[in-house]
Amino acid sequence: MTDAWHRPLRHIKGSELSGDTAQTSGMRRLEAVSGKTAGSEKVWMGETHVGPHTNSGDHHHGEAETAIYVKSGHPVFVFAQGDEEIRLETEPGDYIFVPPWVPHREENPGEEDAVVIIARSSQEGIVVNLPSLWAPVDKPDS
Repeated sequence: MTDAWHRPLRHIKGSELSGDTAQTSGMRRLEAVSGKTAGSEKVWMGETHVGPHTNSGDHHHGEAETAIYVKSGHPVFVFAQGDEEIRLETEPGDYIFVPPWVPHREENPGEEDAVVIIARSSQEGIVVNLPSLWAPVDKPDS
């Protein structure tokens, strides 16, 4: 019998990442650590790829906080602040934090794939695709 102190570690090889997770147009999201793949209870982790000269669709990740590490390329993270569109231009080694419920998109103006590593405060890959950054977001009552 295995107790909480003696559970096995899970090794997910880079070649074993699954595309069987929620997707957004213009990007490919790959799942590594999740409730489904590793039995995690509080974290989801994976990566996204956005091809050259491509934008993802606008989306948010519900109640999950999202931490992003830029692995390669120069992705631009876009979100709305009031009536203004804010653009965060990044490079490899940068980090981005996306609070819960914030509509955003990834753009790749460069010549190479933009690849980012993502960690979320949920064991599920929550993705809610939106028609625009200014679309109303239905949040549960707090």
